[in-house]
This record gives sequence, structure tokens and C-alpha cells, in this order.
Amino acid sequence: MKIIREEIIPTQGSSFKVLLSPGLNDTFLWHFHPEYEIVYVEGTSGTRRVGDHISVYEGSDLVFIGPNIPHLNFDYGVRTECEQVIIQMKENFLGKDFLDIPELNSIKMLFDQSHYGLSFSGNTKQTVGEKLKKLPELDHFDQLMSLLQILKLLANSNEISILNTAPAGNKSLQKEQHRMDAIYKYVEVHFDQSPDVNFIAAQVNLTTAAFCRFFKKNTRMTFTDFVNQYRVNQAKNYLLQDKTVSETCFAVGFESLSYFNKLFKSIVGENPSEFKKQYLK
Repeated sequence: MKIIREEIIPTQGSSFKVLLSPGLNDTFLWHFHPEYEIVYVEGTSGTRRVGDHISVYEGSDLVFIGPNIPHLNFDYGVRTECEQVIIQMKENFLGKDFLDIPELNSIKMLFDQSHYGLSFSGNTKQTVGEKLKKLPELDHFDQLMSLLQILKLLANSNEISILNTAPAGNKSLQKEQHRMDAIYKYVEVHFDQSPDVNFIAAQVNLTTAAFCRFFKKNTRMTFTDFVNQYRVNQAKNYLLQDKTVSETCFAVGFESLSYFNKLFKSIVGENPSEFKKQYLK
């Protein structure tokens, strides 16, 4: 699938853009842009795909993405309501030399690290998420002041994970990215039909053994584990639509209810009935 370059225009009267819940859950938007981007998603679980990194986030997510890193929209495939706040800013949005002043040294280092793609957890995610949700209510000056506070919190956090082992934005768009696109789309369409590793390996011109090595290198999980995580993520969406556990089990492609319950608990930390009761309550 062709990668799309997104054109971003700052909000009128501001040096950066604030975007709320774009509602692209039915759009596979594999894209990049030269702007830095902070994404906060709350109220759902989904797939985090930033550069070569693919994983599943649970309940909420906070990431900082550097320029030109290919990434997938975080609400893709989500079937429940969720809240998103996205901040997009050019490298010199504060002015050409503003980040060079001593007081902003830690924020400059944060911007440098963002070329790898960054994920935040714990108190950092909660505190920054609350500030981001309040951002649209502020005037442009106070938005800028709040954004500087947010960047300081991110820069000083130790609840941070680097998503890519090499700067993702500096890579050319190679055959591997197109392969990952094809694999992801295949799982999306066939997750409830026992995806065949031999079939998809042939589709991306790899032997099955080479495909398994390629997939694990790019996702840090086996193809089976990825399919199961994708199924469980879809199962949570069905449960939140008040489907029964049995209906959900078979709808996402499992043939054994006991295996579904066991796998769901191993991934989520609670069985499907407990998950449904907690979140619907």
C-alpha cells in the first residue's frame, strides 16, 4: 500500500495545530509528515504502529512522533467511541534558535529522541493526557504555555519507551514497509478466518521460514501471537457492544470457548466476563 504524505496547516492564529478525534477508524491511513506529532488516545484499545514498531495499546496511549516517521492512525479499526487529541508542530514552530537556549535543553533532547518514536506510560500519560484534553478550551497564548509545560513533563519523564532501535524517519521507504502493509491488511480482513501463514508468506514473496524471521524482526512477536492479539483486541470491541462471550469468541475466529477465555485472560489480565462487566458498568 502506498504511503501518503500528509499536508498539515497550523491552526489559524497559532504556530501549531490542535486536532480533536478525527474519526478515521475506517481509514487505513499509513502516512508521514515533516511535523512533530503528539498523539493522545483515551477510551479504547488499538494498534500502535510507528515506523517499524507494531504493538497493541490498552485503554489509552500517549506517543511523541518525530518528523517523517511513517505511522498508522491510532483509531484505525476501533469500533467504540474514543477521545483523541493530536498536536502537530513544525521543527521551528518556536522560532529558529528557540530550542538552543539553556533553559530548553531537556526539551531539545526530547525532540532529538522523538526521531525514534516515543511512548509514555504511568503518571506521565495520565497527567499529560489531562492537560492535552484541556488544551482546546484555551486561547492561543495559553495553549502555547500549556504545550511548553507538556513538553517539559515529557522531557523529564522516566516512564518512556523508545519504539524503534534506529531513527525511523531517516529510512527510505523500502520493500519491507510494503510487505508489512500487505500483512496487516491480510490480518485485518481474515482475522476471523484462521489466517494462513503459508499463504501470506507467498503473497509477500517469502518462504514461510523467511517470513517468520521477517515478521518477528519487525514486530517482536510471532505471526500467531500478533493474530491472537489482534483477535483479542477486536473481541474487546465486541464485548463493549454488549455481545455475549460466546458470540464474541466465534465472531473473532476462535473455535474453542475455553481457549478463548484462557488466551483473553493471559493478554488482558482478566477473563472476558470480568472485562465486560467492569467496562460496561
